[in-house]
Amino acid sequence: MDAFFAAVEERDHPEWRGLPLVVGADPKGGRGRGVVSTANYPARRYGIHSAMPISRAWDLAEAARRRGEPETLFVTPNFPRYAEFSRRIMAMVRRHVPLVQVVGIDEAYLDLAFCQSFQEAQGVCRKIQEEIKAQEGLTASVGIGPNKLVAKIASDHQKPDGLTVVRSEEAEDFLAPLPIRIIPGVGPKTEQSLARQGIRKVADVKRFAPEELERLLGKWGLALHEKARGRGSAVLKASREPKSIGEQETFFEDTMDLGFLFTRLLAMCSNILKSLQEEGFQTFRTVVVTVRFADFETHTRSHTLTSPVYSLRVLQFEAMKLFMPFSDRRENPRRKLIRLLGVRLEKLGR
Repeated sequence: MDAFFAAVEERDHPEWRGLPLVVGADPKGGRGRGVVSTANYPARRYGIHSAMPISRAWDLAEAARRRGEPETLFVTPNFPRYAEFSRRIMAMVRRHVPLVQVVGIDEAYLDLAFCQSFQEAQGVCRKIQEEIKAQEGLTASVGIGPNKLVAKIASDHQKPDGLTVVRSEEAEDFLAPLPIRIIPGVGPKTEQSLARQGIRKVADVKRFAPEELERLLGKWGLALHEKARGRGSAVLKASREPKSIGEQETFFEDTMDLGFLFTRLLAMCSNILKSLQEEGFQTFRTVVVTVRFADFETHTRSHTLTSPVYSLRVLQFEAMKLFMPFSDRRENPRRKLIRLLGVRLEKLGR
């Protein structure tokens, strides 16, 4: 997915579209701690990127503002919302491709071996991109290659909304001019070490024999020798079918406002029942409620029904029944404020 967290925020807030937007920790006027989760493409033009300290992102945004460029919006992450989109998108992908390896909330490998050609594979991926855009209002970029290494690098090649195809015979030439940092596993320290040996681009690796690379980098040197030639594994580990589907919310302020808590609990029940359907499940038997107090003491309570059901009314009733003791002396004699509330479904059926 392209700048996933930021893209979801822009979709939910159309008035933010086109403005520089950073999702991450509160910058607190440049004194904040924490990092950037995602920056959208206008913010990236200011030099802001994922994993950057939020204080540095603030400084870059302020420097851009002083130059007369648009002011940057800083937004706190809404992880339950991103997970909701991710579940729907991955379910959509699985409708087109039988074997999928999910490697993050916004990334997956698809086994397209059932396609007879790269051209057919390209058609399948284009259809997935169009469906995501039509149904979710978000863009995804795709890389198609002979293995996971090449496909991953290709997926970053024409972001956003790109589709890059690299055939087996093209892989080595495709990688050659790219910076060595593009190879997964090459971090800042390895990059510096390789630069001292004159290795700045992928093509530079080919000047060294496998033995020399092993001497420099140990076993990783042998792996780098193979990766620089576009060789890698094409074996996918199928993502396991979910054993449970749930949602939880950490509140901005700890609370014992029962009206607010009941509203959030019932909304979560609606959301996860939709997610259940999107994942292809038709029933559940076990309802689980999680409560975390302000002092981080956490409790989980569950109830298993005698037979499978698919009913919002039953789910909301069971969730409320499990939650109620935390609102009175039964489970909360000291009337502690609640920090987090969650609902989960287990024993899912098709």
